[in-house]
Amino acid sequence: MKLLFWLSLLLVFYAYLLYPAWLYILTRLRPRPVERKPIFPVVSIIIAARNEENRLEEKLQNLQQLEYPRELVETIVVSDGSTDRTNQILANFGDPRVRSILLPVQGGKAEALNRGLEVVRGDVVVFMDARQRIAKDSIKTLVESLADPSVGCVSGALMLVDGEATSPKGVGLYWEMEKAIRSWESGSGSVVGATGALYAVRPRLVPHLPTGLILDDVFIPMVVARSGARVIFEPRAIAWDNLPSSPNEEFRRKVRTLFGNYQLLRMAPWLLTSKNPLRFEFVSHKLFRLAVPFALIGVTLASVFLSGFIYRLPLAAAIGVGALGVLAFVRVPLGIISRLTHLALAFVLLNTAAIVAFFYFAVGKKRVWVH
Repeated sequence: MKLLFWLSLLLVFYAYLLYPAWLYILTRLRPRPVERKPIFPVVSIIIAARNEENRLEEKLQNLQQLEYPRELVETIVVSDGSTDRTNQILANFGDPRVRSILLPVQGGKAEALNRGLEVVRGDVVVFMDARQRIAKDSIKTLVESLADPSVGCVSGALMLVDGEATSPKGVGLYWEMEKAIRSWESGSGSVVGATGALYAVRPRLVPHLPTGLILDDVFIPMVVARSGARVIFEPRAIAWDNLPSSPNEEFRRKVRTLFGNYQLLRMAPWLLTSKNPLRFEFVSHKLFRLAVPFALIGVTLASVFLSGFIYRLPLAAAIGVGALGVLAFVRVPLGIISRLTHLALAFVLLNTAAIVAFFYFAVGKKRVWVH
């Protein structure tokens, strides 16, 4: 039990403390700056959309406001078997720079992106989702980093806005920690994955996406890194999104994302071999996070059977975090302490979602709440 206790505790500390600390130190000892400069290549924006009648027109209007030469931007929207007014909105938009591909049946996001990639004309491909609003200078900021020939992929940053959301505000705190890790990975080499709402890639480095792929924003950057090019994080290129409207919505998103990480291991087993130059970072950042909930169960279980103050601390911590999470879930107003309760609920949701994602993967589930 003692071995289970200490190994489990070490895994948790490594995932949440030691790996980020190592990255922080590495960026100070061995920084790898990017040579940015203003450039204006032709940019092809690709958006895969399914039943986005409530958001698509606003998104297209947002793209009209870009601070980038209008003649150097094309937008390709692939409607993935939409059954609402999405196709009608595309037909009536009236901008020749916006091209649409209407797929008769839903084939999934990966297939929609593949179809869009077949017709791009740009020197840079920018992937976006229909949901988020992007800053006017985001495209210009992204492509500045591609002036560095060593860079093959540039990820923007997602800013979570607390509108009318009732989801735990700890989600935003967790995302801030995630962005810090991405920044340190980028500063010392390459980041593991990109922000799906906004990232740019050199077209020649974009692979054909496997059918059913969930995490294009991890698969594509990892293929780029495998080619020898860098994948960097650009926090000045911003996309805004609302916090999930409820804990249930946040839970569903997390399950889908974490399931996507398991899916990558099946679709791209080379990620765990020497063919992946970011293997250490991929395992530390992605896989250890998947293992954390099982380590938490292990250390808590061992804590029940071991005597001594230090061995009982994890059990007390588990009870405390659970209680705080419940208080946040039922929205008990606690003033300044609410920040801590929201963080606890986000932690519980994340790790519960990881367990559910593993279960779905283990039983061979193919699709998880595909929108």
